[in-house]
Amino acid sequence: MTASRHDSLFMRALRREEVERTPIWLMRQAGRYLPEYLATRERAGSFLELAGTPELACEVTLQPIERYGFDASILFSDILIIPHAMGRGLGFAPGEGPYFEKPVRTVADIDNLGRIDPNDDTGYVMEAVRLIRAALPEATPLIGFAGSPWTVATYLIEGKSSKDYALAKKLLLAEPAAATRLLDHLADSTADYLIAQVEAGADALMIFDSWGGVLSPRLYHEFSLASQQRIVEKLDQHCPHIPLILFGKGCGQHLEAMAETGCAALGVDWTMDLSVARARVGDQVALQGNLDPAVMLTTPEVIEREARRVLDSFGEGPGHIFNLGHGITPQVDPDNVACLVETVRRESRRT
Repeated sequence: MTASRHDSLFMRALRREEVERTPIWLMRQAGRYLPEYLATRERAGSFLELAGTPELACEVTLQPIERYGFDASILFSDILIIPHAMGRGLGFAPGEGPYFEKPVRTVADIDNLGRIDPNDDTGYVMEAVRLIRAALPEATPLIGFAGSPWTVATYLIEGKSSKDYALAKKLLLAEPAAATRLLDHLADSTADYLIAQVEAGADALMIFDSWGGVLSPRLYHEFSLASQQRIVEKLDQHCPHIPLILFGKGCGQHLEAMAETGCAALGVDWTMDLSVARARVGDQVALQGNLDPAVMLTTPEVIEREARRVLDSFGEGPGHIFNLGHGITPQVDPDNVACLVETVRRESRRT
């Protein structure tokens, strides 16, 4: 990591150091709301071909940086790349989302699940990281990422997206030892995968726990949080200088426990005021978020008003990275994103 990226607004905010203004980037900032992304996606032919071709993944990663000059870039990939590399038959059904041809349903399935070599089985991801890092502006940090073991496990067990996660929850409740083996296996594979991203050029890391919020408090702590803790500890052994952001959708009740894992920052969804989150975790971690993504579907006037609300909610002092409370949606007007970026930069500038 070079000195310029190390001293960028984003990296300094992660370390809770004073910054001249609040840095901003958006989850799914390389995505379907951008016409240039749609053009590249059409050339690729499929989402998996797009994510699996390093040159194309690099191209779409750079598009929002070139258009808006965000303060951080995030690798274009998918949270299901690891089970895809394990040979579970990942596919994407139009209008329905991801599915696995070979779901993990039995204890034997769990015990036979293979371990991946991230530089071999997901080498195209590492090549994309290298290409992106070489092409990014020198001062723009690159975020690598993965899905949380629990979130990845829900897709593996259910075989597709789910409304109630009944099969996945049933495994936790009926076969807790097997469920722990599965989540530990995914945690170790995820740690290896993230370490390889760092070695390829990632400056920071993020774990997306999209479905941690569907669990009861006990199951969340025993399975989702425990598996994330396992990753944090492995990362701390191999790349302790790389900051890690934990994002849990619907996990506001668990903020204190998440902060105690040793991560650098917490992503906060839009269902909690940042002032409340900050009061609860103090200066343990930086906070990232948390504008409701629906705001981006409105007007510049509403966007400016609501962005100021988020900035005011966090208040004065270091440790805030502006983001949405979840990913940007495909229907957003790109001009609205420009409005948001300009507003955050103007309203957060410190004298």
